[in-house]
Amino acid sequence: MANLFSRKTNWLPLKLLIIVNVIGMIATAGVYYYFTPKYTRVGYEPMQPVAFQHDIHAKQLGIDCRYCHSYVEVSAHSNIPTTQVCMGCHSQVQKGNPKLKPVYDSWTTGKPVEWVQIHKTPDYVYFNHAVHVNRGVSCYSCHGQVNDMKVVFHDQSLSMAWCLECHRNPENFLRPRDQVFNLDWHPPTGTSQHEMGLKLKQAWKVNPPEDCAGCHR
Repeated sequence: MANLFSRKTNWLPLKLLIIVNVIGMIATAGVYYYFTPKYTRVGYEPMQPVAFQHDIHAKQLGIDCRYCHSYVEVSAHSNIPTTQVCMGCHSQVQKGNPKLKPVYDSWTTGKPVEWVQIHKTPDYVYFNHAVHVNRGVSCYSCHGQVNDMKVVFHDQSLSMAWCLECHRNPENFLRPRDQVFNLDWHPPTGTSQHEMGLKLKQAWKVNPPEDCAGCHR
């Protein structure tokens, strides 16, 4: 009686085993990559054209975040400071400092300083800065203790799970509106963040969306 299968089929189980193992390794590598800081860019600290020190400007000099990021309360996007903003101080302060040459060149030529954007959501994600800061979410919650950073780096993962943690429990992050830009603020003594946050959540009727359409439009 003739064989129903050729000799090549003897290798079929081994081939299937190899294919399954390869697919498993690819899936494992993919999951590992997408759940590590390398993908979420935590700690990302690019070289900037000017060594701008946030700790000096925001902490030592006490400059409010909104002086440079002036649209954050009214716009979906927080703007990168223009050369005009920098020159508001540096036309007099540290005038002629060679470290500020890119700023002065920009002022002379009209070409913007090519700052490297650190925090950037994917194109398929909708995020509105104004909505968050006007409902008591501080810059600190997303960007970390910027006023202590000599060089700003990517502090939080900004992943979907990270966003949902806040949307599901906003009381853990809300603070009085007049303290949103105070990066050193803490709840008053004797009051927990959770307790205070619940009161603010109820008073402001904060009910963040948890469905896909809230962020993916």
